Amino acid sequence: MSLIDQFRLEDLVNESERLVLDELEAQLQANTDPELCSSTECVLDMAAYALNAVRPMYRVNLMGRIYANAVSDEQRTEIKEAVAKAIQKVRLNPPLE
Repeated sequence: MSLIDQFRLEDLVNESERLVLDELEAQLQANTDPELCSSTECVLDMAAYALNAVRPMYRVNLMGRIYANAVSDEQRTEIKEAVAKAIQKVRLNPPLE
């Protein structure tokens, strides 16, 4: 029997993903560049690029979520910078149409 069939792996969550997506949404809403690609592919590229640059914060229960919500200023800065770099990277290298 596989791990997926045997255990509730949906409880294994990377809280960095939620934080990156929240920050990406905020930065994209604040961005006024009409040339910035906002297609699904571009946004997913931005999210993936940023997530690969930040430390993961996995949790498996409610206590882990409470812990993950207590994000340090250093972690918030890391996420903000990673998202800003991701947006810039995709702006300079949009996917081919």
